Amino acid sequence: MVLETMTASTGAPELPDRGETGGSQTEPDAGRDERSLMSRVLLIEDDAETAREIMAELVDRGFEVDWAATGIEGLDKARTCDADVMIVDRLLPGVDGLTIIEVARQERVSKPVLVLSALGAVDDRVRGLRAGGDDYLTKPFAIQELIARIEALLRRPSESRDTVLRVGPLELDLLSRNAKRGDRVIDLLPREFRLLEYMMRRKDQLLTRAMLFEEVWNYKFVPQSNLVDVHIGRLRRKVDAANEQPMMHSVRREGFILRAPA
Repeated sequence: MVLETMTASTGAPELPDRGETGGSQTEPDAGRDERSLMSRVLLIEDDAETAREIMAELVDRGFEVDWAATGIEGLDKARTCDADVMIVDRLLPGVDGLTIIEVARQERVSKPVLVLSALGAVDDRVRGLRAGGDDYLTKPFAIQELIARIEALLRRPSESRDTVLRVGPLELDLLSRNAKRGDRVIDLLPREFRLLEYMMRRKDQLLTRAMLFEEVWNYKFVPQSNLVDVHIGRLRRKVDAANEQPMMHSVRREGFILRAPA
């Protein structure tokens, strides 16, 4: 079993017996999403009981899981692992979860991240998302909801294979993660990069807050928050310099449009 091998080397909590014989993994249900059978998860969680429950459920659903119990170990694995998605507890010994996410994003680790935290206030959730998290789940939580959120993070819509997007003078290189307008380099945070990519792929289209929450933040509902407006405001100041024709436009009560200068 994947986690039995892993626990021997990392000290992760042992998983409950799920009817395996001879150490082989039970065949997953045929009806499960095939995506999970190919997906790897990095779990950074210091609470052994919580980690055991999460890993048992993930492995039972066909995921491969790597586990780190401290912030220092988690940061090292976040930098080097080939996981498809990361689950990061916010409060960790050594290095806190938000620092792990921020450092990973600065080093161009683009894997989606689900933040776990006992801190559920709006400001705490916003801080987690601004650090580079893609979703935020407050403890205590139902394990079924965590699985659903992980599956949602892995269920990204198919995008074109272009590696460089262009709208007028604006250019976004998806491989080097560089952005520029004309000769001016634009320094983007990970969330700003994802937001600009989404808008450039849909140039000249009205994008509502609900669309942005769902596609950029992976929310299936519209929270009572000005999170989108805050990020749009920051991105607009970077894309549209004072002496340049504006490319990012707000449509009152409707949403936002990105278009090339007239």
